[in-house]
Amino acid sequence: MAVRQPDTLSRERASELVRAWAGGRPGPMGSVLGRQTAVDQVGVEARVESLKRRSIKKASKLWALDLAIRMIDLTTLEGRDTPGKVRALCAKAKRPDPADPTAPMVAAVCVYPDLAHVAAAELKGSGVHVASVATAFPSGRTSLEVKLADVKYAVSAGADEVDMVIDRGAFLAGDYQLVFDEIAAVKQACGDAHLKVILETGELVTLDNVRRASWLAMLAGADFIKTSTGKVTPAATLPVTLVMLEAVRDFRESHDRQVGVKPAGGIRTAKDAIRYLVLVNETAGEDWLDPSWFRFGASSLLNDLLMQRTKMMTGRYSGPDYFTLD
Repeated sequence: MAVRQPDTLSRERASELVRAWAGGRPGPMGSVLGRQTAVDQVGVEARVESLKRRSIKKASKLWALDLAIRMIDLTTLEGRDTPGKVRALCAKAKRPDPADPTAPMVAAVCVYPDLAHVAAAELKGSGVHVASVATAFPSGRTSLEVKLADVKYAVSAGADEVDMVIDRGAFLAGDYQLVFDEIAAVKQACGDAHLKVILETGELVTLDNVRRASWLAMLAGADFIKTSTGKVTPAATLPVTLVMLEAVRDFRESHDRQVGVKPAGGIRTAKDAIRYLVLVNETAGEDWLDPSWFRFGASSLLNDLLMQRTKMMTGRYSGPDYFTLD
């Protein structure tokens, strides 16, 4: 992952913005506040429908499939996860198609904190990142002390990326300062590890809330904003991701810091992945077409990408059983 750029917006000014936001008071950050207008949901949905009809030239499709593979955070977040399952997932992350060494590696393997040390040992020196969920994933319903201990445990076990969840209850109650402060504290606890902030957009109800939560997370220091835990329906959707992509694009313009986006949950086919790549290119721009700035949180997507890749290269499909099953 690329080195994080320095934040040109001081923590004090960001906190002042959040207080003004929560209280509805004008302040010196009014120019930023002024951008947080209501989202045109009809316009967003129409834009998504238009982009879904875009086609990719055949010559570009293999490039897109390989890029999508390189963007995957290969994920297992089940209560029945075992060290053996994590080792197998790591082997797949490093060599997605055992029959084709030209298939690229994925971006990261994402696991629970207690299994991060297993992933770290298996992935050492490979270039595949170790991601761990934290902060009482998926609910986030515990004390800040416990959340920070969870983060420090994951990082000490070898995670170089941390996926935290925001307190959706506090956000929906309008306590933006609490949400901001928790994200900022988690970012500090991460040390050198990158922080992905999960908004759980399926619980935020409106696109206005998605935009506001995106800005709140970025102001607090997020390196990535992520749609979902994968435990709530709906998870990632194209309209929600479009709003988040607009937010990171506008945030970079305002504050000279680039933040990544990670849709997670429910993205299962190569066709879906390519639609997201089109959305990225047309909304945020080519700078985000890189695993450093865009990821897919997925477990089943990889096999379909590999099937489509084999079809492109050989002219025939291989069934999913030709690849390792998760």
